[in-house]
Amino acid sequence: MPNPKSGKLAKVVKQLREQKEWSQEKLARIADVSNNTITNIEVGNQLNPTIETLKKIAKALEVDVKDLMD
Repeated sequence: MPNPKSGKLAKVVKQLREQKEWSQEKLARIADVSNNTITNIEVGNQLNPTIETLKKIAKALEVDVKDLMD
């Protein structure tokens, strides 16, 4: 079941990814994380992404980590 607290992160990651016209697979490859990680974050199932995972995703999307969480 999706975690309500992860809803904001899910929306932001998906929005930023779609702005770049990237697939989930492309973001995963560029961020050096698994495709399952990206999928789970975007659907709100990733309850606890590590700070390292968030840093990798933020770097790939060219934003600050705090921008993913705001």
